[in-house]
Amino acid sequence: MEILNEIKTFLATGGINLLFGAICAIIFVLIGFKLSGVLVRVLNRSHGYAKLDSSVKSFLNSMISIGTKVLVVVIAATILGIDGTALSTVLGTAGLAIGLALQGSLSNFAGGVMILFFKPFGVGDFIDNHTDSGTVKEIGIFYTTIVTPDNKRITIPNGALSNATVVNYSAEERRRVDLEFTAAYSTDIDKALRVMRAVAEAHALVLKEPAPLVRLVRQDASALSFAVRAWCKSSDYWTVYFDLNESMKKAFDKVGIEIPFNQLDVHINGGAAE
Repeated sequence: MEILNEIKTFLATGGINLLFGAICAIIFVLIGFKLSGVLVRVLNRSHGYAKLDSSVKSFLNSMISIGTKVLVVVIAATILGIDGTALSTVLGTAGLAIGLALQGSLSNFAGGVMILFFKPFGVGDFIDNHTDSGTVKEIGIFYTTIVTPDNKRITIPNGALSNATVVNYSAEERRRVDLEFTAAYSTDIDKALRVMRAVAEAHALVLKEPAPLVRLVRQDASALSFAVRAWCKSSDYWTVYFDLNESMKKAFDKVGIEIPFNQLDVHINGGAAE
């Protein structure tokens, strides 16, 4: 009997309204969460949204889903009669505490957002941040993974990567191969230029436009230094680089161009070396 009396008292003092509000809030949350998923699916089917990078879409889907669900919960709380100002204060304080505790992670998160939206590089690009270099394997929200030429996997925090100077070697379709070769001072300069130009122009992967540039750049202490500048597709860079090095040596040997090497001249004066 006491339990029935307590129930009657509860209902008589506004319990019906509270119970009705709770039911409405639960229904609202269920419908809101369902609509959140529908909104994400509708966006994924839209023409403009479909053109976005998969990493960006995944990030946006998560943010939209979380944001709408938080909004639904806040509205449901107001339906129950919870003061919105007090709830906002509690959420703000909790957010500040979490932010301080996860300061490094939030920095990486912000860096990941900047990388995904500004796209200084993408998956498959070869990059160098003056600390590590390699091919981008994955761009996550917090970390970017690259694979080095010797097949080592390196995970870089996005916070550091977004604030660093990053060289993207794959951003442009063409790259220039810069090489230097030396020849003895006795070498005929015009002959050396013709030989090197012929070798560069004969390579199948060297582009015709811009044409290869071959010039004498320095007169060093013991040799003449020549520069060879040849353009190629970015994907062919290392093939052209190694091929031209090998081909130049063979061409020099064939026409008798001497490649000097460091040497020390010793003069004997009165039996003593100078």
